[in-house]
Amino acid sequence: MSLKSHEFTSESVAEGHPDKVSDQISDAVVDLFLSRDPTAKVAVETLCTTNLVVLAGEVRTNNGAVITREEMNEAARRVVKKIGYEQEGFHWQNMTVQNHVHGQSAEIAQGVEAGQGLFKEEGAGDQGIMFGYATTETPELMPATLVYSHQILERLAQLRHSGQHKQLEPDAKSQVTLRYEGSRPVGVNAVVVSHQHKKDVSQEELREIIRPVVQSVLPDGWFPPEDKFYVNPTGSFYIGGPDGDSGLTGRKIIVDTYGGAAPHGGGAFSGKDPSKVDRSAAYATRYLAKNIVAAGLAERCTIQVSYAIGVAQPLSIYVDTHGTGKADEDRISGALRKLFDLSPAGIRRHLSLAAPIYSPTAAYGHFGRAPGTDGTFSWEKTDLAAELRALVN
Repeated sequence: MSLKSHEFTSESVAEGHPDKVSDQISDAVVDLFLSRDPTAKVAVETLCTTNLVVLAGEVRTNNGAVITREEMNEAARRVVKKIGYEQEGFHWQNMTVQNHVHGQSAEIAQGVEAGQGLFKEEGAGDQGIMFGYATTETPELMPATLVYSHQILERLAQLRHSGQHKQLEPDAKSQVTLRYEGSRPVGVNAVVVSHQHKKDVSQEELREIIRPVVQSVLPDGWFPPEDKFYVNPTGSFYIGGPDGDSGLTGRKIIVDTYGGAAPHGGGAFSGKDPSKVDRSAAYATRYLAKNIVAAGLAERCTIQVSYAIGVAQPLSIYVDTHGTGKADEDRISGALRKLFDLSPAGIRRHLSLAAPIYSPTAAYGHFGRAPGTDGTFSWEKTDLAAELRALVN
């Protein structure tokens, strides 16, 4: 049954938001380890505040590769430099990096590695539930509210990096509210953009920098009324980034996924190697949900899987097509089990997740992105759609 007319809102945060700075640093460390050992185990958290970055967590390589703390610290500086932080209160050169990363606990490793413990294949790195989602609202098969929120900030960042708008600084947030008729978006009710800026930039100047970007992202005729187009509604936004507020890895999990349009199991992605099902199984369920929708088997699809630590196969697989399905959900679920191995090792093999591909995921969303020739965003492919359709019908 379709939803009644309603409003729905999603938000995004830019690469310079303090929490996203932390996510990007954590994923840079993941990529550093995987570039030396595709089987490396990494669980690294980052805290950032005024001219300080703190790294903590557990790591292990299995091939003898050595990654020093100095290398991790330099990876953190490269991330901050790439984002563009050269402010008095947060500067890639001047910030202090404290590194408390240490070796992985043997108790965590026990029963997770292949051939150990009660199960003779690699088990899940932790218990938990993960969700995947897809919808026909946009070509990306993602919620429109989140797609537009991400795109506004990504395009503003491009203008900042190109030097076209040097008035902009790295920290920013966006929020888009759409009107829906049933499950289809039909217009915009409000847009909010809060963007850090140089000290001498007026509110009106900033508004007119942001206006054409919002217009370019939204469908024609969807720009909100002027009194619903909010730019820095609290006034000046000069002090921002980690100097204005501390950042932590994993605090933007709704921004990272579906903007609140789908359930979330609670586990963050960044800073974790793909043996952690918090990350890999969330990618797998997105892949499966997207392929179900791409196959024409549903207009909307949510998938849930659950795992127990040390157990390879998921304990459950749940498929919900929200009343839009063109086939029985049990048949779809059965087809998924036949076509895709949802064990941690099976997910990594199918989606080629053992490569250093994670840094690009840590800003502007893990989903709805174009698969790259370098293996990035492999879970966004729809190469399973034809097989699914043939098996279910």
